[in-house]
Amino acid sequence: MVRFADLSLHVLDNPQPIEAEWRRLETQEKNSLHQGFDWCLAWTQAHKSELAILQGVAENRTHLILPLEIVAEKGVKIARFPGDRFNNLNSGLFANLAEPDTEELQNFVHAVRTALKDKADLIVLDNIPLAWRGTRHPLRGLATTENQNRSFQLPLLGDFEATIAQLNAKSRRKKFRSSSRKLEAIGGYDHICPESSAEKHALLDLFFHQKSERLAQFGLPDVFQPEDVRRFFHRLLDVPAAGLDTPLSLSAIRLRGEHQGHVAAIAGLSRKGDHVICLFSSIDESICPEASPGELLFWLTIEQSCREGAAVFDFGVGDQPYKRNWCTQETVQHDILLPLTWKGSLLRPLMMGLTRGKAMIKRNPHLYSLVQRWRVGHSPKGPAPASEAE
Repeated sequence: MVRFADLSLHVLDNPQPIEAEWRRLETQEKNSLHQGFDWCLAWTQAHKSELAILQGVAENRTHLILPLEIVAEKGVKIARFPGDRFNNLNSGLFANLAEPDTEELQNFVHAVRTALKDKADLIVLDNIPLAWRGTRHPLRGLATTENQNRSFQLPLLGDFEATIAQLNAKSRRKKFRSSSRKLEAIGGYDHICPESSAEKHALLDLFFHQKSERLAQFGLPDVFQPEDVRRFFHRLLDVPAAGLDTPLSLSAIRLRGEHQGHVAAIAGLSRKGDHVICLFSSIDESICPEASPGELLFWLTIEQSCREGAAVFDFGVGDQPYKRNWCTQETVQHDILLPLTWKGSLLRPLMMGLTRGKAMIKRNPHLYSLVQRWRVGHSPKGPAPASEAE
């Protein structure tokens, strides 16, 4: 095992020279797909981002990559993982590194500050689980504060029957049969996973439309509206799958019969190894809303993930009732904030305080209920459903 003390740090502004090493590191199960080469390249190309990629080398081999995007916010330059709020779980990329002791961590932080002091004012590494699938994060000793959001997972236990047995299987089957019968009564439905480029991009555009319409009904902001965000997801769709692994695939419920072609629900999924993440979802309840097409689509995608040998179905960050109904695991995530300049030193406690305040509200059902009621009262369209109000 290589020690942190053995690493020499290099900073690159272009990922291409280290693509082969990057792709080697991203295959490690413990490393998040959100720091994968294709994910980061799609984001930075869509946003035309300035990059500062930290590469740790020892014995002529890369053992660490921290891909960082430099963004300016109110006169302060922040270095963060590409993907921003669309990342569900971050890790950086590590391979064959021994867990550092306190002195090694301090020396590592000093080396990072020296390498990036002319690039940014503050490093923000957010949404990092200190332990993930049996491994401890090598930078866990630098954790600054708990992130306000947690992520939610459903273990997939070999087959679908064993998987739903973790939940209320009888109730789940009853809901599935009820949804299916209601849709069959109006002509039936298909579970589609488009493969042609034209179909995939058309379905993604339909998702953007559905999500925008849904959020507009309740006066909520649409985080998918910016063109650079939409370009990012379209770029991900163009990345070819490697077997079952893909940064973005789409799944949907499409009606037959008198409503032929109507798409009632859409989900965007990522897969790396045996880990599947639901990145986003939308519903169109203009036809047969009582069939709960969103829940039906989750059933079908989880069932498909079981058939295809996945071990974890991840609903991502954000505490919402439908996630708790499906998930048996809750993952706490932390943020690491490292100031590089005096501006970063001033901003760091403010960001920590804001995060802790949000976390306190979300962990207190009474306070969170008050905030939700306030949001409903200030929405021009009326109350938002729980799954849309996060």
